[in-house]
Amino acid sequence: MATQLITHPACLDHDPGNHHPENPRRLAAVLAALDDSRFNGLERVAAPRASDDALCLVHPRAFVEAVLGAIPPMGRHQIDGDTIVSPGSEDAALRAAGAVIAGVDAVCGGLARNAFAAVRPPGHHAEAAQAMGFCIFNNVAVGALHARAKHGLRRVAVIDFDVHHGNGTQHMFENDADLFYASSHEWPLYPGTGSSDETGRFGNIVNAPLPGGSEGLAFRRAFEAKILPALDAFAPELVMISAGFDAHEEDPLASLRLHESDFAWVTRALMDVASRHAKGRVVSALEGGYDLDALGRSAAAHVEALMAA
Repeated sequence: MATQLITHPACLDHDPGNHHPENPRRLAAVLAALDDSRFNGLERVAAPRASDDALCLVHPRAFVEAVLGAIPPMGRHQIDGDTIVSPGSEDAALRAAGAVIAGVDAVCGGLARNAFAAVRPPGHHAEAAQAMGFCIFNNVAVGALHARAKHGLRRVAVIDFDVHHGNGTQHMFENDADLFYASSHEWPLYPGTGSSDETGRFGNIVNAPLPGGSEGLAFRRAFEAKILPALDAFAPELVMISAGFDAHEEDPLASLRLHESDFAWVTRALMDVASRHAKGRVVSALEGGYDLDALGRSAAAHVEALMAA
């Protein structure tokens, strides 16, 4: 079985403005990096649109309807302090969530070894009833709840190595013993959540905050000492990854100092856990990363690691 790359041109049409950090050039950089002979073995799949019912596994229907109703027919509309939508945002957001759902269907259905959803807008800051932090719908949370609703999985884990804490995913998971969320992130930094004492109602939340300036060694030690043992103990049936690459040393929005090799290392480590507990099932979704060159190289390193399974 191959690794699936799930994406769609519509994800380039979500346009908050060229001045905005989360602009279409990000996804273009990722896709350009993956348009290389090293990735000839990828199975390339067009992302479908997520249904309203799928989104409502994690978001109230009134919120879904309000957000989609706020998409302007022309120009742009600000739905949060830093979250802006344009006429193409509806299709992009639905296909971003739909790509993760498709990845879950592929790995749970035995059609793919693992999958990477190269999509935007990102999702991990989106709360149940609040779009924020460049995120409209919480793509990985939708995928996790879809895995339970459609495929009968019970224990689903999301591991997040974006430089910013995934507040939305944590809040959606923290009261469910069969959902696990772990995050490494710079601290203090937006959105202000993710302290190490935020552990969830059932100890199912693991935060490993890193001070600004931390390098790859500190990142790897945090995973080895805290996140990976907890994930192993949780014994997930599916491992999902919020793959943000803004912890790279060249990224302008934060000050961690990771390199492509660190993202490849953590990908392999998470795949090892998935091999032990989840029949190797891994679904990854693009989150942040705002230096275009570093983003492209890092995403390529991540996907190469997935393909090596």
